[in-house]
Amino acid sequence: MSRTFTIGQLSAAAQMPPATIRYYEKIGLLDSPSRSGSNYRLYGSEDVARLSFVRRAREIGFTVDQVRSLLAFSDQRDGDCCAVTALTEQHLAEVEQKIRDLNLLKEHLSRLLISCRGGRFADCGIIDALAPAGQAG
Repeated sequence: MSRTFTIGQLSAAAQMPPATIRYYEKIGLLDSPSRSGSNYRLYGSEDVARLSFVRRAREIGFTVDQVRSLLAFSDQRDGDCCAVTALTEQHLAEVEQKIRDLNLLKEHLSRLLISCRGGRFADCGIIDALAPAGQAG
């Protein structure tokens, strides 16, 4: 027999806030739970496992839609793993693009810092660089 959990107990077991659990129910990542006689949500051990899966997938940056796909693949169990590989490759490509974008941002911010000569705000190279063209200090 499966153990039952209140939302507070599930929150502790799955290491996520109750509001997040309710959100995942609302968007369909977690099935709506049964209710007790006093209308408390009651969850099972399978809900702990599912939410732990979701939490780990979100921690490594998969989007909610990607997590939804991963859950669907996981629920099938007899499908071809190539779909999971393709989804993960896509996610990796997105992460690599973000890293490139962040490196460009880092370079831009470094150049801005070099342009700052100190002194008054009116003489600040950073503020000048951010001001609309023709309106710099």
